[in-house]
Amino acid sequence: MRSRAMGTTKTPAAKSRRRATPRVSDLDLDDSVGYQVRMTNRAFQTRLRERIEPFGVSSGMWYFLRLLWQKDGQTQRELSRRIGLMDPTAFIALSSMERRGLVTRIKDRADRRKISVLLTEHAKALRDQMLPLAHEINAEGLRSLTQKEIKTLLGLLKRIEADLLANSARPAR
Repeated sequence: MRSRAMGTTKTPAAKSRRRATPRVSDLDLDDSVGYQVRMTNRAFQTRLRERIEPFGVSSGMWYFLRLLWQKDGQTQRELSRRIGLMDPTAFIALSSMERRGLVTRIKDRADRRKISVLLTEHAKALRDQMLPLAHEINAEGLRSLTQKEIKTLLGLLKRIEADLLANSARPAR
């Protein structure tokens, strides 16, 4: 198709991209991927909080536990990077977890700046009680999707994250 104003030919792909990107003034919240992801995340977080608070675990602690259940003994810096928190914020969260008897922190003998975070026996025991709750919440949120749709959704979200991080000064996790 030839544009009269520019005298150029638009490819079908270029026309499709132009239609897929609404004008800023036209972007209704229901059509905003960022807004929908945020609202979906809030719904997941609310359900998670309802299920884990009886165990004395906050939403913030949950992500540290999940990472430590996968690999105990990670450093504070590794954990904060993987969760996406600044080191001081992670320090505060881990201090709270230590006071609640969920983790202990040990300075590395070779490099005193490195602090390893270890799960207590209590936190290890919580794994078998709490991980099924996370699976139940995911199942609730995904019950109307097929396995193929779930796989597609996860792939698309990862691609969106990669595209956004590629244009960000913040390093990838």
